Amino acid sequence: MTEKFDFLVIGSGIAGLTFSLKVAEHGTVAIVTKKEKVETSTNYAQGGIASVLGPDDSFDLHIRDTLEAGDGLCDEDVVRKVVMEGPSLVRELVEWGVEFSRSKRDSKHFDLGQEGGHSRRRIIHARDMTGREVERVLLERAEEHPNIKIFENHLALDLITESKMFMVGSSVLRARNRCYGAQVLDAQNHIRTFLAHFTLLCTGGTGKVYLYTSNPDVATGDGIAMAYRAGATLADMEFVQFHPTCLYHPHAKNFLISEAVRGEGGKLIDGRGRAFMGDYHPLKDLACRDVVARAIDTEMKKSGDDCVYLDISHRDSDFLKKRFPGIYEKCLSLGIDITRDPIPVVPAAHYMCGGIRTDIHGRTDIDRLYAIGETACTGLHGANRLASNSLLEALVFANAAAMHSITELDSVRNEKFPSLPDVSVPRTGNGGEMVLVAHSWDIIRRLMWNYVGIVRSEKRLSLAKNHLAQIQMEIDEHTPNIPLNRDLVELKNLLTVARIIVHCALERKESRGLHYNLDYPRRDDEHWKRHTVVKKEVCV
Repeated sequence: MTEKFDFLVIGSGIAGLTFSLKVAEHGTVAIVTKKEKVETSTNYAQGGIASVLGPDDSFDLHIRDTLEAGDGLCDEDVVRKVVMEGPSLVRELVEWGVEFSRSKRDSKHFDLGQEGGHSRRRIIHARDMTGREVERVLLERAEEHPNIKIFENHLALDLITESKMFMVGSSVLRARNRCYGAQVLDAQNHIRTFLAHFTLLCTGGTGKVYLYTSNPDVATGDGIAMAYRAGATLADMEFVQFHPTCLYHPHAKNFLISEAVRGEGGKLIDGRGRAFMGDYHPLKDLACRDVVARAIDTEMKKSGDDCVYLDISHRDSDFLKKRFPGIYEKCLSLGIDITRDPIPVVPAAHYMCGGIRTDIHGRTDIDRLYAIGETACTGLHGANRLASNSLLEALVFANAAAMHSITELDSVRNEKFPSLPDVSVPRTGNGGEMVLVAHSWDIIRRLMWNYVGIVRSEKRLSLAKNHLAQIQMEIDEHTPNIPLNRDLVELKNLLTVARIIVHCALERKESRGLHYNLDYPRRDDEHWKRHTVVKKEVCV
């Protein structure tokens, strides 16, 4: 089955929905999302959106904070663009119906929070459920728009491009470096072809490549892996941000304790009640995430404890319940009363700062293919993302990509799509065992956590590289006998992403931002103040 649209959007978070709403006034839009439409990283974002809205704040201060967090690798033009365009786009969300928390003193003003690395209170939030509120409003508007069609439980398999040898059955297509859409596995396990004049990748991050992550189960790096296979350039994949404070409890899965808890006075303490962040940075608990995550990792290794604790019990009980209702209720359901008890926390993989390299408009180096959000590497984050800059980046680049693609639409609308054979039924194989998929999935995630985590070494990275190569050989040998299914597709994407992360980490012979290598503990601006770039050689 073949579907034709003006725009194909793969992903249904803030990036994809914002883009869709803006281009839908000019053409038809298909939103393809691999699970339910609300199952996105946006929906789980607690903290908020960083933006210059306070009277004591300025663009220059926000730019400075972002550049300092990025540890020398930010693109300053991109940083300036995102910071300066942010406030107007945040106000647009308000006009669309997003209900951000207001100041108790004056309801005309927003209640602005502060998070690690920020020199001012500039985090606009909806209590501790900002992502959910933004997602709610954007989805409602998208569902009501006559030009937008949402396809839930549709997993994108591969991009349809002319930049590689694209083979379906006995058909071969080779030509220019251009994207025409994607092939997608639907809920009935049939392959559907989505053709579009413009394709947007906004599939989120890669957190599930690690054993412990704050990300939802959908974060398997699908967009990054698809773009890599199609020949797009990737950059800075070694910079994986580990959130310092994920809830540590056997019955808590992927539950984040927001950066805002430390912003409101939360203190990190060890099992004996000692506050330790003063040993690691002058900003103590308000240091950037890379510093805090490494500090926690060091403290846990020194003590042998399974976790550390985040204590905000000294704040007023009513304030905590109103400011952090989601965190309060979740912790209470597990027997932890944050108004009285410290919260057990551990670091967890949280955000991919690298991704598909794009320009100022969100364009990749494949014609008519855009990438935005966590899938992309725009140059904003550099070697380490400043807290709450991610939703801001998604808004700004969704707007930029929408404006650029709209200007191009009239010139391409009448072009014919390439003729492709119908491949509605996937291969069936001869009954290979799914236990191979489950086993490989588990091994990859444990391997990445143990060898390619917060603190790395040449030996660990080399071991990871060799182990992943062996897993690749096993998958290549055995999975052709397994019928095409979602778990298999995600496994292959996960393995692709894992190998690229390891490759980039081995390339960078220094420690910078989120990449800390025991064998190269210092930052080396002379040789490594540059991006790590990866591109697959494709047939042309």
